[in-house]
Amino acid sequence: MPRRSPVPDAGDKPLRIIPLGGVGEIGKNMYVIEYGDDIVVIDCGLMFPDEEMFGIDLVIPDVTYLRERKANVRAFLITHAHEDHVGGLPYILPMFPGVPVYASTLARGLLGIKVKEHKLTSNPMLPLDPGDEVQIGPFTVIPFRVGHSIPDAMGIALRTPVGTVVHTGDFKFDHTPVDGKLSDFAIIAKLGAEGVICLLSDSTRAESPGYTPSERTVGEAFREIMEPLDGRVIVATFASNIARIQQVLDAAATFDRKVAVIGRSMEQNFRIAADLGYLKFGPDQMVAKDRIGDIQDGKIVIATTGSQGEPMSGLARMANRDHRFVEIETGDTVILSASPIPGNEEYVSRTIDNLFKAGANVIYHAIRHAHVSGHASQEELKLMLNLVRPKYFIPMHGEFRMQVHHGRLAVDTGVAPENVFIIENGMPIEFWADGTAHRGQPVAAGYVYVDGLSVGDVGDVVLRDRKALANDGMFMIVVTVDKQTGAVLGKPEIITRGFVHGNEQDPIMEEAIRRVMESVENPGDHISEIALLKSQIKDGVSRYLFEQTKRRPMVFPVVVEV
Repeated sequence: MPRRSPVPDAGDKPLRIIPLGGVGEIGKNMYVIEYGDDIVVIDCGLMFPDEEMFGIDLVIPDVTYLRERKANVRAFLITHAHEDHVGGLPYILPMFPGVPVYASTLARGLLGIKVKEHKLTSNPMLPLDPGDEVQIGPFTVIPFRVGHSIPDAMGIALRTPVGTVVHTGDFKFDHTPVDGKLSDFAIIAKLGAEGVICLLSDSTRAESPGYTPSERTVGEAFREIMEPLDGRVIVATFASNIARIQQVLDAAATFDRKVAVIGRSMEQNFRIAADLGYLKFGPDQMVAKDRIGDIQDGKIVIATTGSQGEPMSGLARMANRDHRFVEIETGDTVILSASPIPGNEEYVSRTIDNLFKAGANVIYHAIRHAHVSGHASQEELKLMLNLVRPKYFIPMHGEFRMQVHHGRLAVDTGVAPENVFIIENGMPIEFWADGTAHRGQPVAAGYVYVDGLSVGDVGDVVLRDRKALANDGMFMIVVTVDKQTGAVLGKPEIITRGFVHGNEQDPIMEEAIRRVMESVENPGDHISEIALLKSQIKDGVSRYLFEQTKRRPMVFPVVVEV
């Protein structure tokens, strides 16, 4: 692997690229670009918890590295307004007062909701639209348009003292986009012709051969599905997929159906996108959600949240007959216009089952595709590599296997194998003026858990305890002792939650009480040491319960002195 010269020139500084999130995983994208005392951050996303993260609402990147260099952070640059790229901002921006956020027109509109909800007032929202050129410290920022499942998606090129870095953002090359705005091949090719030291590119579909179909094919699928139907049509998709919502509007208009929008996030996004001109529909096409019942079944389409089976979403509530405005009826057709995100399959399956039980016909990913990805497949990834022609390549935005496959594509297109950096979060890559690059010393880049209003208070120890409680329950023993003599007063009381043997007449319970009495009655010479007494009770009971049940409930001894 190329290394920098042992004695760099005076004043020689490397350009450092450090992912704090978004490599080796899908979500919480955050990429630090650092030169000397200047830092810009591309994206600031979140990740949704997996089933092992009990009670956790969201996961955001660990920004310890940035906090330690707070004075050097010049700007946050946003590629597009999906949650895995902007969802961390409300939790992280308060640590960086005054640092501006640069984003496109639509992204600023959608971020405005978050800013208002979280009462963020010190970070200015500044425009960064395709075709702009902005100077931030030593960096010249050049955003360029790419195709994705939300309008105004951008890649970002940074001209730096060491060379040009290109960050693709999430992208695909859609030659017939719904909004008519094509990826800017001219700028991408121009950057490649000028010379690019490093490309960071979206790896989400690096395992998928061929090309990702155009978003427009979804509109055709909607029309084919709707044409023979004379009942209500309910389409569930991501609230931020503005292009998909536009296609729902267009397909509904084809069959003279009105459209209602349900779900807090979708209603907010719909209103903002419409106000900014990103959604187009007839003056009488929309109907308020409280008037859905007034419209004939064959003349209404309902767009809603819940394509991932989220328990509190519009679709899940409809499926559970718990929605204020819509109850699923026989004759309804539900279109799930999204693929399950890994980890959400169980929620989605449960929602589909509930919809079928309620009498609906459900069209979902395993039956028929009414969804296409917003991410590039292998041939588009190779096209990006060939247009940019980078010297070094960092595959990003993907799980590790996806990064490996993307790295192989880069080698196939001519990038030297030793110039492909497949890295994990927190691993800096340093680029030097003489054209060399190497790995730096890893920095902190773990998970920060958001639990209600608490950010970062819940750590791995708490999660481990929650997992133990979820798996084996809890076993509390309350012992009352005489403060003077240490004698036990009365019978110890046992309280259990989530542990099968909860009856005091149960032989296991009786023996547990006997063991407690034994440890209290024979404490040795340290009866005054309550902490030692608790430890003896805990150890004895834990060992006994495991012998009898092969389970390890959390044992809480409580010694009350009177």
